[in-house]
Amino acid sequence: MNPRAIQAIYLFEMARWLRTLGQSVLSPVISTSLYFVVFGAAIGSRIEDIEGVSYGSFIVPGLVMLMVLTQSVANASFGIYFPKFIGTIYELLSAPVSYVEIVIGYVGAAASKSILLGLIILATAQLFVPLEVAHPFWMIGFLVLTAVAFSLLGFIIGIWADGFEKLQLVPALIITPLTFLGGSFYSIEMLPPLWQTVTLFNPAVYLISGFRWSMYGLSDVGVGVSLSMTLVFLALCVAIVGWIFKTGYRLKS
Repeated sequence: MNPRAIQAIYLFEMARWLRTLGQSVLSPVISTSLYFVVFGAAIGSRIEDIEGVSYGSFIVPGLVMLMVLTQSVANASFGIYFPKFIGTIYELLSAPVSYVEIVIGYVGAAASKSILLGLIILATAQLFVPLEVAHPFWMIGFLVLTAVAFSLLGFIIGIWADGFEKLQLVPALIITPLTFLGGSFYSIEMLPPLWQTVTLFNPAVYLISGFRWSMYGLSDVGVGVSLSMTLVFLALCVAIVGWIFKTGYRLKS
């Protein structure tokens, strides 16, 4: 393991993120604040509390997960796609740097950005609605696991994509809809029995449910199930990344 190689990639990606701080942080925070204003204040005041938690506070975990998921995918996919686009990926692959170090550098930077953004959004949410954290250790754990897993997914998308349009395809058509339909703005117990069963096939349900449990002690599925599903998804992404570097898929051509 070469710590200097990991540090170089990590610091380069973080520096690129800091150069576009307004777009990277302010834009998600402003858009999330609008959700709090519209759903938390305007609509939430007319909705009854959900198991003792106000509606404005109830949607906070879902909104945090929405931003963490989309930003993890976006940061990691662009981070690895841009070197492919300008051709510097070959210099990286020919350098005395292992594939593991490349992945740790890029994915670590993307996950760090998403975790920081998630914490900033949590701090912003306190300006609009009352928050409580029942299990802070679990909250950080779910936040880190989610950011790392979806940063790996973004890394895979960045390798797979052969154009900037494809970088937006999966987040826009898959990630965001799954998050909205995964209980971000409601409890799946409010759905008819058939749709409750269908919703359980949505992986975002387990992420949002686990994160909500860490804050309020409320969950749509057991916390053990949420953690297990998150780890399974993480392991699947690790396996796919390993296969990509083993076969050279979209790297050697």
